[in-house]
Amino acid sequence: MSGQTGIAFIGTGFVADYYMTTLANHPQLRLAGVWDIDAARLQQFRSYWNVRAYASEAELLADPAIAIIVNLTPPESHHAVNRAALLARKHVYCEKPLAMTVEEARELVQLANEKGLVLAGAPANALSDARAHCAEILSSGVIGTPRLAYAEMEDGPVFLDKWQQWRSRSGAKWPAVHEFEIGCTLEHAGYATSWLVSLFGPVAKVAAFSALTFPHKGPGTENLALGPDFSVGCLTFRSGLVARLTSGLAMPRDRSLTIVGDKGTIAVRDLWDNRSPIHVELAGARRPLLHRLIDRLEWQFQRKFAFRLIAGKPIAYPRASERNALPAYPSQIDFMRGIAVQADAIRQGAKPFFSGETALHLTDIALALHAGKLDHTPSGYDAG
Repeated sequence: MSGQTGIAFIGTGFVADYYMTTLANHPQLRLAGVWDIDAARLQQFRSYWNVRAYASEAELLADPAIAIIVNLTPPESHHAVNRAALLARKHVYCEKPLAMTVEEARELVQLANEKGLVLAGAPANALSDARAHCAEILSSGVIGTPRLAYAEMEDGPVFLDKWQQWRSRSGAKWPAVHEFEIGCTLEHAGYATSWLVSLFGPVAKVAAFSALTFPHKGPGTENLALGPDFSVGCLTFRSGLVARLTSGLAMPRDRSLTIVGDKGTIAVRDLWDNRSPIHVELAGARRPLLHRLIDRLEWQFQRKFAFRLIAGKPIAYPRASERNALPAYPSQIDFMRGIAVQADAIRQGAKPFFSGETALHLTDIALALHAGKLDHTPSGYDAG
């Protein structure tokens, strides 16, 4: 198909299936092939999805049909793979974080700028229909000036579940032990900070605390140095908003965002849901008891039973519901949308919002939250 942008995956682990499942949403992208350091895993992925497997990373990087390298390797490899791709004069889309240190992330941004390339970063959930609709609600002024936000990135006590048996669609094991070692913050915080920064601009200060609260998470973890499984951070934005963000692996699953303004409240149910319901409630308004009880039940069980109860309460759903129909899959994020937006921007000679300095800013925030820094000023983009 003419006009398509060639892309390739480096890394075919668990998350790669999320990307493959939503590739069909974006016909302007063409997957040229994939590569993984694990030959068995590469073959398994190639066979399941019927895609080309490159013989080596060097062969992939040398392919002139590829414009964007999608880096889906473990976080410790992000800097090296990103750098190699940029040096090969390829645009890069990287899973979070860009690198494991701010200095390495800044080096990548500088290298991309020097070579006139677009370096962009995940996650793509802040490109969702729900986020766009939330921005419209804020712009309308219906809740007044936003003053305070609570963001939750709690994934539930997954270490008490049968995580040893979890597999992706093509058969990759969920990298549980590795995720326990990395810690929940680097894995989860970006899903909230990407929304917050896109809605409210740069963060001026971070005050954070992190801890390992459950040091044993099942067979194979007894003698490992595990990362924090709980963190809480207070973010002060240059725009004046203050936000609290929690990330964890113990509290019940909660991926919500609540924004409080002078005149009311916006509640986004699930930041992972491309079309999450958004509740708007004006200050002083009090719905009947029955409606409030339905709210509570729906909030707790809607994800499990996959239905919505509506009883006259003011709910705003994302617009253009006919667009971007996502396949049935445990993840409700359109993972490929970030790459599609990047490809469109490259064709137009522009840069997407989540590239360059913005991606560095998000990486810096996540690393500060992960480390529990008490008074940190992140590297930031110029919001203008």
